[in-house]
Parts: sequence; C-alpha cells; structure tokens
Amino acid sequence: MSNENLFAALRAAFPQDLDAIAVETDSGLTYSWRDLDRATAMMANLLASLKLPAGARVAVQVEKSVEAMMLYLATLRAGYVFLPLNTAYQSAEIEYFIENAEPSVVVCTSRNFGWVSKIAFKAGTKNVFTLDDDRTGSLLERATHCSDKHTPAVKKADDMAAILYTSGTTGRSKGAMLTHGNLLSNAKVLKDYWGWKKGDVLIHALPIFHVHGLFVALHGALLNGSKMIWLAKFDPKVVMRKLPEATVFMGVPTLYVRLLAEPGLNRESVRNMRLFIAGSAPLLIETFTEWQERTGHTILERYGMSETAMLTSNPYDPKQGERRGGTVGFPLPGVGLRVRDDKGEACPTGEIGGIEVKGPNVFKGYWRMPEKTKEEFTNDGWFRTGDVGKYDERGYVTIVGRSKDLIISGGYNVYPAEIEGYINEMPGVAESALVGVPHPDFGEVGVAVVIAKPGAKLDADGIVAALKQKLANFKIPKRCFVVDELPRNTMGKVQKNLLRAQHKDLFVKTA
Repeated sequence: MSNENLFAALRAAFPQDLDAIAVETDSGLTYSWRDLDRATAMMANLLASLKLPAGARVAVQVEKSVEAMMLYLATLRAGYVFLPLNTAYQSAEIEYFIENAEPSVVVCTSRNFGWVSKIAFKAGTKNVFTLDDDRTGSLLERATHCSDKHTPAVKKADDMAAILYTSGTTGRSKGAMLTHGNLLSNAKVLKDYWGWKKGDVLIHALPIFHVHGLFVALHGALLNGSKMIWLAKFDPKVVMRKLPEATVFMGVPTLYVRLLAEPGLNRESVRNMRLFIAGSAPLLIETFTEWQERTGHTILERYGMSETAMLTSNPYDPKQGERRGGTVGFPLPGVGLRVRDDKGEACPTGEIGGIEVKGPNVFKGYWRMPEKTKEEFTNDGWFRTGDVGKYDERGYVTIVGRSKDLIISGGYNVYPAEIEGYINEMPGVAESALVGVPHPDFGEVGVAVVIAKPGAKLDADGIVAALKQKLANFKIPKRCFVVDELPRNTMGKVQKNLLRAQHKDLFVKTA
C-alpha cells in the first residue's frame, strides 16, 4: 500500500544534500535538512512511545520556533492529528478547545504550564509537555532520549492530519478537519501555480498556528526543498535586511503596510525577489499600487480559508493574465468555485452572491458536528464559504464582503457573536453589538456598541479592560460606546449596517 502521509511527501522533497541549510533563524542559528529529519524522527518516536489511540490529537499553544515547526512535522510523521492554537488565546478559550478536541497530548510554554496543565488534566489529557522558543522544555528533554530513525506512519489521503478551529458566527468555535490529501493536493497545486523553482528562498515571517504560515508558506518551501529565513516575529527592519538573500515573501496586508513605512524599500532592496504574496485579509488598492510604484513588483493576492486552504490566486505567469488589484484572481487548478444567489441559482457575471467551492482541498467536515457539516454543504456537495463575491467578465473573482458579519483584523478572524457573548455576561449589560470598521493598519477592527440595563452605569473603558482578561488581543474591540439604544429593523433585529456606517470614519484620517 502506498503511503499518503503528508510528511512522507514533504520528506521525499528534501534535497539530496541533507547537510545544506534548510532553516536560518533571525538569531543566527541554522538547521540542516538532516537536522529536520533527525529531530522530527525523535519527536515522532516520543509520541509513539506514549501509546496514544489512533487519530489522537496533539494540541499545541507555543511561541513560534523551528522546534515548534518540527513538532508539527513530527505529529504528521507519527500519524497523529495536529491542533495548532493561537498564542493569544486565554483560559476560557483554551478550556473550550481542550474539552472539545479531547487531545491526548497538550504542549504549551513553560510560563503557561500552571494553568494550561490544570485545564488539560481536568479534561482527561494524560500528557502535557512544555516547549519554549529558546530550545528548552520537557518535550525536547524527553525527545533527546528517543531514536533519530523513524519510518513515517502509513496514512491514507482521507485520514485526518490537522484540526483548525474556526469560530462560528453564532457561538462556539468549530474544528475544521483537514486531511493529508487536502493539504498535499493544495501544496502541489501552489508549487506549480506560483512557479516555485530551484534556489528559491522564503522569508517566513508569519505565525504558525494559522493556514497561511503553517500550510501555505511552510509546505511551499518544504515541498520545493527551499531554504527558509525564519523570523520569530515580523520586524520590518529585519525583513528589509533579509530581502536581498530571499526570493519569496508571504504576508498579510498589515505587513506590507509596515514595510512601505520603511524608507529603504525600493527597487534595489528587492532586486533578488521573485514573488510577493498577500492574503488572509483584503489588500487595500492603495497598498497594492504604492507597492508597485516603490518596488516594481506586483503583489499576488490570493484567497483561502481554514476549511479549504487556498482556493483562488492571481496568476504568477503573465501568460495566464495580469495580477489585478482588488481581486483574488482565478480558481486554482482542480478547484471549482461558483457564485449563487439566495435561491441557489447561478449569479450572472458581475452579480454578487454567496461563494461555494468544491475540490480535493476542501475539508472533511467539522469535528463532532455532523449537523453543522451537513448544513454548510449543498445537496450536490459544494461547500458554502460564507463569503460573498462575484466573477468579472474575465473570470477574476472579487470578494466583496462576508455574510455573517465576520471581521478580519490583521489577518485574524474575529466573530462578533463570540465577543458579544462575553460582553452580554458582564454586570449591568443589557445587550451589545460588535461591528467591523476600516482601520489603516489592521484592515478592519471591532467597535463595540453597548446598552446598559435600566439603572446600571457602564464604563466603556472598563468593558474593554475586562475583555482583555478573557480574550486574545486581536479580538478586543478598539473602541467601545455605551448608548441608549441600538438601531433595529421592524423585526427587532439590530441593523449592524447602520452601526458600521456611523463609525466607519473612526480610524480613518480625513483630509
């Protein structure tokens, strides 16, 4: 039986010279391809020694490091399911993920071990390890005693490789189940479509708990046997210093805005670069145009989501068309994308409707939510993305908005219902509404509008401060307003469009 384990395909793409540099960090450390092979083998052997059940989940909330990336690869190699968690998540969120996913292994930073282990052990997790970004922690201590030889577990394309939690707009997060086949098919398509070639070097400046950094960037470099310049955090000055050594850069729009603020960004500074890719949030046309003018490069914008990895992309090859600002390009080879109206009929060119997709990259369903999974797929097997968009006359796709009021702030998804739930539980709060408004740096940020219960006095800053104790920073509203009433339609539903219009200029500089 052939092995369809994603790790086996990535390992097969390692260059012949295993002593060549695979990863160079911003602190000056280098790792060879042999180091990646041996370290992932040791970690995979450690996981195997724990006698975990088939399909066991490994939940990981650690700072970005090469060792954290190796843990992801080791989890695939050992045949288990990787569950990355945003480093900003706080206790209420971690408690939910651990209870819902029931991981057999939890890995956290040493400083969070006290509270994370308490939640994990209470939920029945037997194994909790620590891993820090300075190459320390109990995971590495234990792994050093394991063999550096390991045969990748045999997996079928349809076996689960990862669960990515993507918040529901009407409450709790849903775990999107991605298979080895989903991820490998997408990586192979992107390798061809984006023209990856021998000698490419990737600047990896993205977090690795997110599709963009963990799958798109990492799989791209590994499947091409390409060296990565690994940045623990995005720093525009470090990126500027490293650009002459690299050929590919991937970022969210915020990163491009910050690079444009660097006076040294010009054609000379990017002379060796082949490709700049943007995604995870809409790229403002001003950013797109200014980047072109300053660097001579046209940013390639693409579109994907947790449930599907990448779906569309502007062309890399000019023969396939130009890269058009404000669009996300064409459906990738093998991906079906259609735009439907509320009645399920096809929308004519230029008309806006709901985006539905189909293809080998589309996930298996939501973890332990068969009803939700069924609801999100059409009778003929297409996944309803929840995004709203249109095709133009040349076949380019434009995303014009999101159904369900999703806010994308700095590349991260913020779901108003979740934050409203926390605000509504606060003493004296009668009701709240969270809306997204334009922001020059983050693309969009949340603004909370709150009504007090009769006789109660609310402090807007106090509400924001209380949320900071419970939620990741990117979810915290940038402003909060206490008002007497919320605008409603005749059915009593809050008219968020009016709130958005009212606050749309809060962070926008007016001339």
